[in-house]
Amino acid sequence: MLLCVVVLFAIEFYDVATPAPTPAMDLDANGIQPRTVDGLDGILWAPLLHFGWPHLISNSLPLFVLGWLLLAGGLRQFVGVTAVVWVVAGAGTWLIGAPGFHVGASGVIFGWMVFLLLRGFAQRSVAQVLLAVVLFFYWGGMLWGVVPGQPGISWEGHLFGAIGGVVATWLVARSTRRKVSRAEPGTLAR
Repeated sequence: MLLCVVVLFAIEFYDVATPAPTPAMDLDANGIQPRTVDGLDGILWAPLLHFGWPHLISNSLPLFVLGWLLLAGGLRQFVGVTAVVWVVAGAGTWLIGAPGFHVGASGVIFGWMVFLLLRGFAQRSVAQVLLAVVLFFYWGGMLWGVVPGQPGISWEGHLFGAIGGVVATWLVARSTRRKVSRAEPGTLAR
């Protein structure tokens, strides 16, 4: 996760160090531009881009901590959950987002947070439920970011990131149940 955060800082450093000659050539113009064909590729790039150092710094700690907690479930789960959250957050923002460019890792952060809050219940794991309780008490207030209200904040990215977290939880739980129900003859199911 440290490498991921370092990459985001390197991208922002490049963005700041190489000012674009026109606004259309600005690196942040590669974000999601809702309901435009040109804005579709922003679904891939938006979580990697930030509107300046304060934006990136505010995303760095939750990105590192939540990503690290998600990685504890294994690299395969981390990649799968991240992919689902990334695409759902981006596509939803593209569909209903306010005009302008939407960038930042917060959609992914919201998806990871919701996944970590729900994973323990879906997998019936007491340890994961306890982790969810701690996370909720520490960062649960961030969930208010899914409602409109703060100008300049993409509540659409937050909302669809959270929805992506729900979808990822469902997919992981379904996959886990399928593995458990297919126990070989002569073996005990978990």
